[in-house]
Amino acid sequence: MHLKVPYISYTSVIPSHVCDRIVDHGEQSLIEAKTNKKQHVRKSEVAWLDDEWIYNSISPFIYEANKSAGWNWKIEGGERIQFTKYGIDQFYDWHVDGGSDFQSTFLGGFLHNYDTNSVFTAMGNVRKISVTINLVDGTEYEGGNLEFDFGTLSGKDRIKICEEIKPKGSIIVFPSFLPHRVSPITKGTRYSLVLWSLGPPWQ
Repeated sequence: MHLKVPYISYTSVIPSHVCDRIVDHGEQSLIEAKTNKKQHVRKSEVAWLDDEWIYNSISPFIYEANKSAGWNWKIEGGERIQFTKYGIDQFYDWHVDGGSDFQSTFLGGFLHNYDTNSVFTAMGNVRKISVTINLVDGTEYEGGNLEFDFGTLSGKDRIKICEEIKPKGSIIVFPSFLPHRVSPITKGTRYSLVLWSLGPPWQ
């Protein structure tokens, strides 16, 4: 699928004090995850959040980006929010979050409806839009770049380092089928949120 607009960015739109609150909340969730032995480790520390106030801070930007980018994909809500802490030498290599109907066969869990704040099953829906929020300023760490791969037809512009996400509180909204990665952290700590918006299978 050719995209005229591969991603949408919003610079420093989540207030600094809200970012700090999320980090404190996420750190506590990481402690609880370790205590309960439910932590998912993938070269990073991860906890799962489902707080309504966090959804309410993010969801308007998802709808706005879907419209302003011209995607206009049908979305109904999002999965649980992933809080991620990247320390020294931690990273997330090239991957896609979604991209075809096969995801609908195993996507379990629950879907948070942005409009009604209700919760219902995510089974049968697919990931369409991914959202990443930087919770600390890019000057507080080195490495940890969000990078996109626009494909072989993009030539020398194939790999794009997303500089727009580096200011604290910035949001990047992009199609879930777009390959991306977080490069290794070489100094400091990077905190981020990731949310996936779901909808009916592609037609």
